Amino acid sequence: MKELHADAVRVLTGWTPTSEDAGQAREQTLALLAAGPVAMTRAHRAGHVTASSLIVDGDGRILLCLHGRLRKWMQLGGHCEAGDATLAAAALREATEESGIPGLVLDEAPIDIDIHDVRCGAADGVPATPSVHYDVRFLLRCPPGARERISAESAELGWFSPDALPSPLASGTIKQIAPALARL
Repeated sequence: MKELHADAVRVLTGWTPTSEDAGQAREQTLALLAAGPVAMTRAHRAGHVTASSLIVDGDGRILLCLHGRLRKWMQLGGHCEAGDATLAAAALREATEESGIPGLVLDEAPIDIDIHDVRCGAADGVPATPSVHYDVRFLLRCPPGARERISAESAELGWFSPDALPSPLASGTIKQIAPALARL
């Protein structure tokens, strides 16, 4: 986690936030990262960094998942793992696992950071308790002709036009769409 932590600090220090809210979230995330590599793991119950992605296809449609436990539509992503060398790689791994789409193309600069309260499930001997996700979000471009496959973590996957999003939508999902589309 040491290498992943160093990458997160480097990426967020050099990143130009896409909004005032994202800038405030970046400062809060950098403050969290001052705790060291533990801030990248669920064991850091005061909060931990997660990585997610907004997948966009060539038509500007967005792939969202209906989260199995939360029952809200959101981008794909989740917890960093020991094998993740970079924050962007963690986001790509999570999106590939959850969408079943090979060949996603990663934009390595974040598009947003969202800080939100969660109840993380039990993992690695840590019981399920309230925590905070400092979710660093990236843009992934979907290759032409790709087909998504639902994973065990999602109840459903769907492609949506930015002007016709599903409900209920997880808080923070909408604010990453404009910066993602601006990068296309």
